[in-house]
Amino acid sequence: MKTVYETQGTCSKAIELDVDDATGIINSVHFYGGCPGNTVGISQLVRGMKAEDVIKKFEGITCGPKPTSCPDQLARALKQVLAK
Repeated sequence: MKTVYETQGTCSKAIELDVDDATGIINSVHFYGGCPGNTVGISQLVRGMKAEDVIKKFEGITCGPKPTSCPDQLARALKQVLAK
């Protein structure tokens, strides 16, 4: 299922993601905004992974003094997708 998640508290403004409904495997992730090297790297890293595994690894990661980060926002987006 393709969806767009509007991020909060990060330099990125949104995350477009495609997760297979049947398997929970991430097909693609694209961040709008944020640090290009980091967000492209994250997108490449998680492609082909189970959404649940990415949530476990990325949930709660902060960015400097911010209470969240792009990886944490991705985990939140994936949790929202899996809840549907």
